[in-house]
Amino acid sequence: MAKVIMVQGTMSNAGKSLLVAGLCRIFRQDGYRVAPFKSQNMALNSFITTEGLEMGRAQVMQAEAAGIEPSVRMNPILLKPTSDVGSQVIVNGEVRQNMRAAEYFKYKKSLIPDIMAAYNSLAAENDIIVVEGAGSPAEINLKSEDIVNMGLAKMLKAPVLLAGDIDRGGVFAQLVGTMMLLEKEEQQMVKGLIINKFRGDKRILDPGIEMLKDYTPVPVVGVVPYMHVDIDDEDSLADRLDKHTEKGLIDIAVIRVPRMSNFTDFNALERMQGVTLRYVEKVQQLGRPDLILLPGTKNTMGDLKWLRMNGLEASVLKLAAEGTLVMGICGGYQMLGLTLEDPDGVEEGGSMRGMELLPVHTVFEKAKTRTRVSGKTGTLHGPWQLLSGTAFEGYEIHMGETTYEPGGTVFSAIAETVGTQHVDEAMANGCQYQNAAGSYVHGLFDSVEMQKALLRLLCQKKGLPEEAVSWIDEKVYKEQQYDKLAEGLRENMDMAKIYQILEEGLA
Repeated sequence: MAKVIMVQGTMSNAGKSLLVAGLCRIFRQDGYRVAPFKSQNMALNSFITTEGLEMGRAQVMQAEAAGIEPSVRMNPILLKPTSDVGSQVIVNGEVRQNMRAAEYFKYKKSLIPDIMAAYNSLAAENDIIVVEGAGSPAEINLKSEDIVNMGLAKMLKAPVLLAGDIDRGGVFAQLVGTMMLLEKEEQQMVKGLIINKFRGDKRILDPGIEMLKDYTPVPVVGVVPYMHVDIDDEDSLADRLDKHTEKGLIDIAVIRVPRMSNFTDFNALERMQGVTLRYVEKVQQLGRPDLILLPGTKNTMGDLKWLRMNGLEASVLKLAAEGTLVMGICGGYQMLGLTLEDPDGVEEGGSMRGMELLPVHTVFEKAKTRTRVSGKTGTLHGPWQLLSGTAFEGYEIHMGETTYEPGGTVFSAIAETVGTQHVDEAMANGCQYQNAAGSYVHGLFDSVEMQKALLRLLCQKKGLPEEAVSWIDEKVYKEQQYDKLAEGLRENMDMAKIYQILEEGLA
């Protein structure tokens, strides 16, 4: 069985996901077979595996760092919030049911066999498993039913590295306070402390690190600087979502709806030279972008109501009437249609008018579409013409079926599906009408072909020479970022000590 080490944090966004990814990359570089693992993830960013199963994007990113294919075993439980007090519970990649928080709190320990089966399967195939916790192990109100922090560490017999976020301030109080709230047995499981996201001269920290010894015998095994690596973030905690003012030669605005999901769909556009991608949640922030994107959402009807109430829908429709390009992905695509029908109460029940930019109707159903896809855009017209016949690949996750009325053009057509279904003939899953377009495909912009075609289209529409902006190969770029992350951790963490912790385990 594999050796195991676990990264926990003093709070959410302490940097656990990146630390796990960096360790996975280091162990892979050192010749080990390594895999990430997180028993329970709460996120609206998800991914579909080659088997057609759904998992959190953070573990996909970590699998990429480890150089292996993402597997749902790396994230056996995924919670996708549907409201402030409830989530869709996904177990082993498939929807189990929707639950309120109190209901899930009582239910989750029954999922321990699923967690252990997934972990043991990974451990049998790898030399090292790097486990990520969630939130903080010192959330004492949740401790009795814990299956993701110290409760999981006990099940896996995993030594723990505890990371604190100095960028938010109070890192010594974070580390000491967390250790004080752990039980004696749990304190002994913590084998190293990490001060994460440090800016400045490390020598200034040395007195504080020395004083830590008066409160805990656990050594500091790393002071990791605030690393400027561009790696997929998790949900609304991502700093990139706060960008809404800067404008480049090409200006793209993403409408930041409250329950936005899979914003990683647009990361490739953000990395283009000469292109600015902004996340907008107020009318005053919108301006006159060259392209407006409506993202996926966990609640299409609720977020469309939000757009109407805060005035963004009216602003988008006004710009669309003046010729601005508007595109929706998944839930955003559904919003752009004529009607939304929810007869079974999958979202909010009833029916409502869409934004009426595309001649399509959506009916929500209880069954979730969950599949990997590849295909080409259709023969497009008007301002989208330059995208005609462009290859793409990605995945679909949605709970609605969309039908088409005459007048629109097929925007994206699936040539082949992999996973839960197979289609021999091209099947429409997107629509274009005048300057609006929509598609169910997540990851649509990740292909080099699509990036080139979109840049060419936007430059031509704005009267810019094509060489004014440029694209980068997404796969090559990601590999460079993972190597940069590993290099930064090697330079600032005591890897000899970490290998010692890994080897000794909790014996």
